[in-house]
Amino acid sequence: MSADDIANVLNQLIQVSVDGRKGFAEAAEYATDASLKSQFVVSSSECDQATRDLRLAVQRLGREPAAKGSAAGSAHRGWIKLRVALQNNNAAVLDELERGQNYAKSVYAQAFNIRLPPEVKSLVQRQYRRVRDNHDRIVRLRSLFRHAH
Repeated sequence: MSADDIANVLNQLIQVSVDGRKGFAEAAEYATDASLKSQFVVSSSECDQATRDLRLAVQRLGREPAAKGSAAGSAHRGWIKLRVALQNNNAAVLDELERGQNYAKSVYAQAFNIRLPPEVKSLVQRQYRRVRDNHDRIVRLRSLFRHAH
């Protein structure tokens, strides 16, 4: 696998992480529950750290890291705004976060389809676990908020 191929995969993960940071930050703004706001702020910060780690990995390959998130991520955040405006509840925010995390999981899973150097593979595996954990947490929270309200 060439350095360009590896950098391309890592740049896709950077875009997903930037989208995640922004998505969780916006979700923190829209959530009405203080504990949700707090969890979303932490998740946004984790995505920011993931972005920094991935950018460093791309730079180590001698390539240029992605500078921003994806157009799809921007469109998704627009959908979050609309849906929350129409429904104005925490479950709607959690529904959209789950959708975003499903997408992130799929992009991370695709990264394992190419041969990554051991140190890069280890980084991607750690981040993939974080994405899965965020997804699972969101699913549990959404269930709680649906039943509570």
